[in-house]
Amino acid sequence: MNDTTMNRINALFAQRSDRKLLSLYFCAGCPTLEQTGEVILTLQRRGIDMIEVGIPFSDPLADGPVIQQAGTVALKNGMTLGLLFSQLSAIKEQVHIPLVLMGYLNVVMHYGIERFCQHCQQAGVSGAIIPDLPFKDYMEEVKPIADRYNVRIIMMITPETEEDRVRQIDAHTDGFIYMVSSAGITGAQDQFGAAKLAYFEAIEKMQLHNPRMIGFGISNMQTLESAQQHAAGAIIGSKFVSLLQESRNAEEALDRLFEALNR
Repeated sequence: MNDTTMNRINALFAQRSDRKLLSLYFCAGCPTLEQTGEVILTLQRRGIDMIEVGIPFSDPLADGPVIQQAGTVALKNGMTLGLLFSQLSAIKEQVHIPLVLMGYLNVVMHYGIERFCQHCQQAGVSGAIIPDLPFKDYMEEVKPIADRYNVRIIMMITPETEEDRVRQIDAHTDGFIYMVSSAGITGAQDQFGAAKLAYFEAIEKMQLHNPRMIGFGISNMQTLESAQQHAAGAIIGSKFVSLLQESRNAEEALDRLFEALNR
């Protein structure tokens, strides 16, 4: 049952040296139901370091309008968690970068935590982000099962997360910490203000054990560089999701994203 091989998330951060990482998010089943594997393999081939695959949900509280819309499209297309695991299993042998599922607790609980972690392991998924998972429930119910299947549960912190809680999360998680750039919903921003930069610096000074990735609001060279300056790398969601929906083609969407990031 337990996978003794090194988790791909841990391996990625161990190997990166000083290189700044880029992770992209997209919603499974959007723009089309059968596109999941193609998007993942395209992003991997184009040098993306890690991919977050969104599990669509009918009431996504932390998501802005772009990702909410993608989730609505995906659900209408017929995407389910079971189907997603089937799609990921079909490309498992071709994927060598970390895949992280991102979805809400309701969906995971309905599927069953043990079944979810087991299917993550079987489908080549290295971790999961469950934004509304309370830390207490993570510690008592989810972590022991996830550890058994070598699945990293990634916790989020925001500018409003108290220092004690940040240190608690750092001590009891493994993989990376997802630093949310603001306490609001997801969505592209033109730049990060002084308060957000001060937050990035304050967390950096804490010298946490886990590497940090910064997400929410990264859409151009300025926000990307700000995030990468203060963390191991950046996560881009809404900007890529909107480009993917517009072009309906992962290659073209990535070209346009790299143009915006001046990469």
